[in-house]
Amino acid sequence: MKALVLAGGSGTRLRPITYTQAKQLVPVANKPVLFYGLESVAAAGIHEVGIVVGDTHAEIEAAVGDGSRFGLQVTYLRQEAPLGLAHAVLIARDYLGDDDFVMYLGDNFIVGGIEGLVERFRSRRPSAQIMLTRVSDPRQFGVAELDAHGRVVRLEEKPREPKSDLALVGVYLFTPAVHAAVADLKPSWRGELEITDAIQWLIDAGHDVEPSVISGYWKDTGNVADMLEVNRLVLESLEPRIDGDVEDCELIGRVVVEAGASVRRSRVVGPVVIGAGTVINGSYVGPFTSIGADCLIEGSEIEYSIVLSRASIKGVRRIEASLIGHDVEVTPAPDAPRAHRLVLGDHSKVQITS
Repeated sequence: MKALVLAGGSGTRLRPITYTQAKQLVPVANKPVLFYGLESVAAAGIHEVGIVVGDTHAEIEAAVGDGSRFGLQVTYLRQEAPLGLAHAVLIARDYLGDDDFVMYLGDNFIVGGIEGLVERFRSRRPSAQIMLTRVSDPRQFGVAELDAHGRVVRLEEKPREPKSDLALVGVYLFTPAVHAAVADLKPSWRGELEITDAIQWLIDAGHDVEPSVISGYWKDTGNVADMLEVNRLVLESLEPRIDGDVEDCELIGRVVVEAGASVRRSRVVGPVVIGAGTVINGSYVGPFTSIGADCLIEGSEIEYSIVLSRASIKGVRRIEASLIGHDVEVTPAPDAPRAHRLVLGDHSKVQITS
């Protein structure tokens, strides 16, 4: 069995962060989301991985390399535009050959990995196996409709009027039967080749499509709120470790201070991870916060946030529920005149108390 990991797409819901960074490389607990997926694939006993990349291919390739650090053999497959999940299968046809494969969306996060799903697929070997979970707003996802016996009867991508609350999770398992389905597809109203249409093709052709309704944790980390929630979840399992320099501080709960980091005259309430080379001075760092490498937090308060490498926060009274990008500088505004001076990227969202 091979794996097809999707790491293209423009990440519009995470702008402006994704103007300068691949969305799959935005870190959760100081590790890129994509790496969690690759580790799950390796843990399931799959070693040959094709990574579908787009405009951010250079960044993805530099981060992942040949895959050996994960115990994988990685091949990169270029997709000229994000034309749908089924299009990714189409361009990977030669690489996949006649092997079974798991397709894993590189910006998805699944607690517990995929070992059990892969084992079930290998033992039963349906033409397709899909993961489903109940969501509050199915209109944002591919949606499955099951009959009274729990069989999949219909799939629809981002329906305006969903027939159920069962959304497709970003992991699919296929036999080579899916290639005939993909080759027969026409673009949807979104202009994409939809994987839901390919699976529906298999159902209509009499193939066995097996659903797995999961109750565990799954998130599509496509927006800031979901990134922060996944960060919170990962930090919940943090093992405390102090490898850096800590002086005149109060550390409470599960706190990781990486080697080379310095924390002085501060209060840190875990779970928190502080990256290598970062300096925390005279500050408060609250629960569920990840601070990347080579940052500076001075005379400030921050909690429930993700701070990427080389960011600087000085003299800011309170920051929470925030995603702060690489090389950002956050400082207090001058007291007078009473005005706001902003330099914001496209699609930014700012809340101001006047």
